[in-house]
Amino acid sequence: MKTIELHSWLSEQIGRFIELRRLSGTDYSSQTRLLEYFDRFLAEQYPDGSFITRHIIDHYLESLSHLRPRVLFNCFCVVRQLCRHIVQTEPHCHVPEPMRCVAASKVFHPYIFSEQEIEGLLSAASALPPPKSLRPYTYRTLFGLLYTTGIRIGKAFSLALMDFYSERDLLYIAEGKFKKARWLTLHPSTSRMLNQYIELRLRNSPKTPDSPLFINMRDHRLRHCIVYATFRQLLEKCGIVHNKHT
Repeated sequence: MKTIELHSWLSEQIGRFIELRRLSGTDYSSQTRLLEYFDRFLAEQYPDGSFITRHIIDHYLESLSHLRPRVLFNCFCVVRQLCRHIVQTEPHCHVPEPMRCVAASKVFHPYIFSEQEIEGLLSAASALPPPKSLRPYTYRTLFGLLYTTGIRIGKAFSLALMDFYSERDLLYIAEGKFKKARWLTLHPSTSRMLNQYIELRLRNSPKTPDSPLFINMRDHRLRHCIVYATFRQLLEKCGIVHNKHT
């Protein structure tokens, strides 16, 4: 873990706050960098300060005005969290009002597949070449798992054979959101699908418990760029109009 470099009069409080967030199991690396920027600002602009004031917060936000709205918003939110922590023991600390900075105006609109489109995609995946290879079963199972569980594709790539507990219909996500491990309960049909795939998968190498669940034609872990390209091909084959959000 990278050593935190803090030099301002607020360094002790910032350090304690970061440690507290890390102890809660949160991956606080990006927020830590933002707090290091804030600490540097305090050390350079207010070397003789003693507590956070409204003027300091306003000046800090003004110094970040060149940033994109979303980045500026993130910087503000992290500093506000710090202020809310400090004010519990130091009442003179100013806590800025929420949402003083607005998030980016662009709104992400996901594409929602219909059941018919999902069935078409899975059927198309089952017909992928080469015939009688593991590849079509791999893609059908992968896409089916993503659809039924909602896990992120990166987590699916990182799954190992030992992460599936067929007798209990459970899937172990070793490092999920915020770096926290969790158990995922599977629908019986999803569990059966994984069992059928693994039966075929074990005919290929590697077969050790910690080896990848989903493998390519060379028996290596799947790569995002290849899966993405294959998914695009299947969309075109099924006649599904797609853009960067599908």
